[in-house]
Amino acid sequence: MLRERQRCEGRQEGARPPCGYAKDVFVGESAAFRAIIKNINTVAARQCPVVLVGETGTGKEIVARQIHARSCRSDKIFIPVDCTSLSGQLFESQLFGHMKGSFTGAISDTLGFFRAANSGTIFLDEIGEMAVELQAKLLRVLQECTVVPVGSTKSYPVDVRVICATNKDLKQVVLDGKFRSDLYFRLNVVQIDLPPLRDRKDDVIILSKYFLERQARLYDEPSKLLSDRTLKVLLEYDWPGNVRELANVMEHAYILSESSVIEPSALPSDVLTGGLLAIQDEGFPTMDKVKKRLIVRALEVAKGRKMAAAELLGIDHRKLARLIKKYNLQPTWKG
Repeated sequence: MLRERQRCEGRQEGARPPCGYAKDVFVGESAAFRAIIKNINTVAARQCPVVLVGETGTGKEIVARQIHARSCRSDKIFIPVDCTSLSGQLFESQLFGHMKGSFTGAISDTLGFFRAANSGTIFLDEIGEMAVELQAKLLRVLQECTVVPVGSTKSYPVDVRVICATNKDLKQVVLDGKFRSDLYFRLNVVQIDLPPLRDRKDDVIILSKYFLERQARLYDEPSKLLSDRTLKVLLEYDWPGNVRELANVMEHAYILSESSVIEPSALPSDVLTGGLLAIQDEGFPTMDKVKKRLIVRALEVAKGRKMAAAELLGIDHRKLARLIKKYNLQPTWKG
């Protein structure tokens, strides 16, 4: 055990994750981000199970891949498993494999995720959604380090690093009787909490610029910049979808902005209205100001076509015409 730990720690010192998905989107400079890096480096050199806790879109799979990439298993396979996508016997078969003829449709033997991940890492995403009957079988696999495929009586040894993720409070799920306490304590050796993006605002601008540069490389075009007003909107917004939402918003803004400088009007309406307070000179924005900005943005996206703008806003085109007249909006958009 000591020799294996030294081997892992030797690999860890000065290690850099290989090129790929994990490295590609792992960006940040905030104190919270640096704390995550420190935790990753600490647990990567060990073999214990890890539970990643965070809201949807905080990058739990990315962190799991980072742990794997910085570990002594980095040259082995990493297998992600979505625990919300399957249930019952099918999920058991996916995890542990099955024998030919063990159930309808079992036309051949299969390894299952655990045996396929042998010597590597398996990532069980949204572990809190796993059915209770499967939890007992997973616990046995973790305790005995063996797998029994569906329809078989033979056990197969496995050497797998297990990383789990959840957006729930697993302790509460245990108290609610929906998650086994013995499995919880088996898995939750180390817990890493991933803060939501609203709690690491220092990373919002860094990530925004990164995602814009990625779009520019994708389309082989010059990079686009964010105006000061747009930066203020992005910092004011709470980002309920976290980093995943920010990536989508930057792609949206990049595509819809015809200028090299992205203004707030290129942002999605929910981000724009959620961050309007930041771009007001003073006071809270009135409803009229919010409506005017949304109408202007819709007309810009629709390139002046009122029918299309009305459809974007979800209103009748005659109502849009009345609002344009009411707010005395001038056709300054490009068409």
